[in-house]
Amino acid sequence: MTEGPAPRPDPHRAADAEARAAARALLGSARDAVLAVLDAEGWPMTLRIALQTDAAGTPLALLSGLALHSAALSRDPRAALLLTEDGPAKGSALTRPRLSLQVEAALVPPADEAALRALWRARDPKAAVYLGLPDFRFWRFTVRAGLLNAGFGAAFRLTAADLAAPTVE
Repeated sequence: MTEGPAPRPDPHRAADAEARAAARALLGSARDAVLAVLDAEGWPMTLRIALQTDAAGTPLALLSGLALHSAALSRDPRAALLLTEDGPAKGSALTRPRLSLQVEAALVPPADEAALRALWRARDPKAAVYLGLPDFRFWRFTVRAGLLNAGFGAAFRLTAADLAAPTVE
């Protein structure tokens, strides 16, 4: 009887205060992300999307209802987001901080969209053209879990609570 290979130790550490702050900063400053969804046949596909967060730090996207990814999210709300550090590329992409999130997508109720449109426009004035199109809707991504790779040897597992905006008391 042969035994399989010995289990490898998990290279990800539990998030500490510094990792949580770095992940929240990366999420809060992101203006785009790679979205991974499952198509109608169950195959994964990735797309670059515009991304922002609401006041609670929850990721939001403004997506066209005509897009394949909107249809995919309507069928199966499970998705993933990949965010990378903004700014000019320095060195290998594998050495820059990046945040992977497992999320569940939901359309934002129409009654809540007016406030989000104003917030989105304030952060991205060039998005005004999309904000005025009737097929564009907001999607909210509820975070389930995440992985922060903050550089070589700096990988952390994150919970939804780790990524929530800190409350002010």
